[in-house]
Amino acid sequence: MDLKDKTILITGSTDGVGRVVAQRLGGAGARILVHGRDAARGKATVADIEAAGGKAEFFAADLASLAQVRHLAEAVREKTGRLDILINNAGVGTAGAKRQISADGHELRFAVNYLAGFLLTSELLPLLKASAPARIVNVASAGQQAIDFGDVMLTHGYSGVRAYCQSKLAQILFTVDLAEQLQGTGVIVNALHPASYMNTTMVRQAGVTPWSSVETGADAIVNLATSPALEGRSGLYFDGLREARADAQAYDAGARQQLRSLSLDLVGQASTKSKEQHS
Repeated sequence: MDLKDKTILITGSTDGVGRVVAQRLGGAGARILVHGRDAARGKATVADIEAAGGKAEFFAADLASLAQVRHLAEAVREKTGRLDILINNAGVGTAGAKRQISADGHELRFAVNYLAGFLLTSELLPLLKASAPARIVNVASAGQQAIDFGDVMLTHGYSGVRAYCQSKLAQILFTVDLAEQLQGTGVIVNALHPASYMNTTMVRQAGVTPWSSVETGADAIVNLATSPALEGRSGLYFDGLREARADAQAYDAGARQQLRSLSLDLVGQASTKSKEQHS
């Protein structure tokens, strides 16, 4: 794909694999909208991209707050009239045995890894559709745990690993579900496990010795974002560069509908969607 004059938003792109992806796509001619929580790291990432001849801007937001997710979407809409690629990469890892909650009272990993991307994508869909052909890439994981709809926020039997794996499978259910909704719009959405235990801050905080490099993970993310072979192909899950199958729950239409309804309710869009469907 020719990335000249393309605009790409990458969440969590001031560190780890997100930063490598931002630098690569910026170096290929795209305008990169860098997102992170830390302004100093954000400015450094922008400076690196610009030093290599690319174009970049930084957007600060803490995705543990739905209000800040909305503010991020609003800031993006104010800064650009087009969005060609959205890469939902930001996330919280498995480290920590204690259950944490987001600013909105939701289990933290479900909130940051899944719900923030669900809301951000929803807020930016009109811009993506207007820029079609466009792409959405959801950076998930091979670590997947079926969603317990009786206790989504894991108030019982909590572990960081369980919370992480459930949130990552939620991303994949969302990917398959959204692909069906976007048929005919020119916007495709796919998910992937980029690489196992990359040398990232997230992995080191979990006390795991890295198995693979962020460069390997970046190869896989860039492939979904730019490969001509994926034109018109949507709702897929990749393990690295290889198309694969996710946990069976991802292909359960009832589970996807249940997650969609819950998510719309949690982000306060349930009544809006109901009105749209009945208008």
